[in-house]
Amino acid sequence: MLALAAATGLTISAAMAAPAGPAAATKPTTVQTTKKGVSMDNYKKPSDAELKQRLTPLQYKVTQQEGTETPFNNAYDHNHEAGVYVDIVSGEPLFSSLDKFDSGTGWPSFTRPLEAGNVVTKTDRQFFSVRTEVRSKHADSHLGHVFDDGPAPTGQRYCMNSASLRFIPVDKLEAEGYGQYLPLFGKKK
Repeated sequence: MLALAAATGLTISAAMAAPAGPAAATKPTTVQTTKKGVSMDNYKKPSDAELKQRLTPLQYKVTQQEGTETPFNNAYDHNHEAGVYVDIVSGEPLFSSLDKFDSGTGWPSFTRPLEAGNVVTKTDRQFFSVRTEVRSKHADSHLGHVFDDGPAPTGQRYCMNSASLRFIPVDKLEAEGYGQYLPLFGKKK
């Protein structure tokens, strides 16, 4: 879908993610497309002071201090609704419900990122093991880890913390600035 938008030179607007509840909404971000592809450079990490105000203590601990939420007791492990998952900090699109599967681990798991350019990995040597940490590219949020024990077609399991994500259901994609993903779900923009 992004390739189609890029080929036509469209401008795509994306709303900054803001958690529900005590956190305040932030101003929208515009994402410019060019013939070379989508530029997601406008997804930015807010200041630490703003993050401490916007995020819950758990969201802050997970995204900013590389914490891990409790398995089987989080918002998206059993979410089966269609839509996309974005970074709770910046709003950058990360994963799709179309790639989500029940890994039995107690955390939401995906076979691949929705936007590979918004996900970066690094070696994590904490807790006496070597794992591959997954972070958002633009906000540098800790998301979770990726393992090579997932199902086809990728064989990967992106095991994410719900606290690092915000889910946007299909019926709200357009209103929240993520309408370019509607065709993935058989919807017209």
